Amino acid sequence: MRKSLFYTVLFILWGSKVFSQELTKISEPVFKVGEKLSYKMKYGVFTAAEADIRVEASDKKLDGPAFHLIAEGKTAGSFDFFYKVRNKYESYVDQNTLMPYFYTENRREGKWKHTDNVTFDHKDGKVKADKGVFAFKGQTFDFVSAYYFARTIDVSKMKVGEKFELQYFLEDGFHTMGITYVGTEVVSCSMGKFNCLKFNPTIIPGRIFRKDSKLYLWITNDGNRIPVKAHVEVILGSVTMDLQAASGLKYPLNPIKNN
Repeated sequence: MRKSLFYTVLFILWGSKVFSQELTKISEPVFKVGEKLSYKMKYGVFTAAEADIRVEASDKKLDGPAFHLIAEGKTAGSFDFFYKVRNKYESYVDQNTLMPYFYTENRREGKWKHTDNVTFDHKDGKVKADKGVFAFKGQTFDFVSAYYFARTIDVSKMKVGEKFELQYFLEDGFHTMGITYVGTEVVSCSMGKFNCLKFNPTIIPGRIFRKDSKLYLWITNDGNRIPVKAHVEVILGSVTMDLQAASGLKYPLNPIKNN
């Protein structure tokens, strides 16, 4: 399975004790139609990529009310010249359960291209993708819906060091990502300073990451639960993801004011 640095850092959309296999989410989504978050990813002092994730009303007729979730990313600056990335991921999810109905991706990374169209049948536990039909058990997501579902998980009773897992479908099968709760921390981004929940998602060593590479993600400790910053170590140096803009939020964004 091919994984670019952009794809991995954007997913941030994981030893310790597993918190729950059947994850419990809070009573209602922490986002609404119209939410848009914009990020920049920096390699050292250089901007390497930009990404937008947004929530729209569904433009498809499905079994019930649905959100249309969209994540788009592209390389920037000199990185765009040497290795152009243009990726778009879309997911249609049930507004109540946040389980995905349909997922599509269109990825162009250098000369490599990939598309996929995935339909989820949660009743029969099957996924129909371009490469065939795959069976699954339990809750399962796609790349985008996993990120939005993770934002709604009730972590109020989690203790430092505990871990929860998400199963997701990608390209040709199912994969599990574990996310460990590290604690609370105040962190700064381009939009200010925020009280955050800190997590440590698992990463897979390879051509991008070392065996001992660490990935940390900071999420606002408020009603919105939006990622404001991420930091990951790579083979040479590190990459930082920083929140640049946020609009259409369900709840007010409250940065810490300097005295």
